[in-house]
Amino acid sequence: MAYKRSALMEERLAGARERILLATRELVATGGWRNAPVTAVATQAGVSTGLIYRHFPSKAELFVEVLNAAVAHEVAIMERIASAPQPASVRLRQAITAFVRRALAGPGLAHAFIVEPVDPDVEAERMRGRRAFGDVFLRLVEEGVAAGELPAQDAHAAAACLVGAFTEAMVGPTAPSREAHRDEDALVEAICSFCLRAVGAG
Repeated sequence: MAYKRSALMEERLAGARERILLATRELVATGGWRNAPVTAVATQAGVSTGLIYRHFPSKAELFVEVLNAAVAHEVAIMERIASAPQPASVRLRQAITAFVRRALAGPGLAHAFIVEPVDPDVEAERMRGRRAFGDVFLRLVEEGVAAGELPAQDAHAAAACLVGAFTEAMVGPTAPSREAHRDEDALVEAICSFCLRAVGAG
């Protein structure tokens, strides 16, 4: 007879899995990917290292899931903005602003997710995340061109350039060596203005 887990066991395993993911995210937020070895995650989550490997066969798989959850959340925010009834240029500004402000509010996570060197499997997911961002901006650029708000252009290239610009602009401001005080509003405005001008909306 095959062993069947009880509902209580399934619930406990699911709860442990969520604690592991949360602990990893918290450690990455305070010190980047290098701050989240499996032993530290186990201590933070209150579980054994064996249990972590039961849920995630490798540290890379654990990191991929943490990264994917963060990307999915950011994409959902951008998609809600992109679905609003405002002009495309307004939605572009709002989507970029949302990303920049959230990155500045959580610089440790942002820096790790954007640029910190990491395992090739995690890097591949990072690139897929950028493409997901690009899909949102592709839609906005195409809608702006169709409505006559933006000049005719290669929307795919424009979307890729926008994502590259506002993510790269966050590398310095979220780095561990970042300045302690910075004019956040001025930074947001500079990034938005540059990106909007790049697609002909500025």
